[in-house]
This record gives sequence, C-alpha cells and structure tokens, in this order.
Amino acid sequence: MRAVITVIGKDMVGILARVSSVCAENNVNVVEVTQSILQDLFAMIMLVEISKCKIPFPELSEELTKTGKELNLSVHVMHEDIFNSMHRI
Repeated sequence: MRAVITVIGKDMVGILARVSSVCAENNVNVVEVTQSILQDLFAMIMLVEISKCKIPFPELSEELTKTGKELNLSVHVMHEDIFNSMHRI
C-alpha cells in the first residue's frame, strides 16, 4: 500500500528532513520524491510505502499535518487508492 504526501509553503532549510523523519519514525519508506522551488515557494510530492507503518494511516496523516503546521506549511496525505479513484481517465 502506498500514499501520496504533498507539501507546499515558504521555502526554508529542513523541510524534506522533517517530513522524511516523521516517515522514518513510523517505518514508512519514501519511494520517490520530487520537489521544486519557485522563487520562495517550496512544493514537494512524495510517494511512500505504508504497508509496514507502525501506526494507523489516519494517525500518520495527523502527525504529518501537525508537522506541517509547526513549519507553517500545508501538508496533505492521501492513500493511493483514493488518489487513483480521483484521477481516473
């Protein structure tokens, strides 16, 4: 099972480190990352493997959202099944 994590906000040092630390602490493997800096705006999309996550998916989502709020960032976590359902052609 996988999930998509998006992060958007003002660029600063340590965003990737903080988000990936939450993932690592919960045994969530980062499979793929793309990030862009547009002037002072940071945007990142992560594809993560959640099948071995130590906590239930809603708790992981809450923890990442909380981390985002601490950094004044918008962090959104979506289960891959929901993502695929929303983006069917």
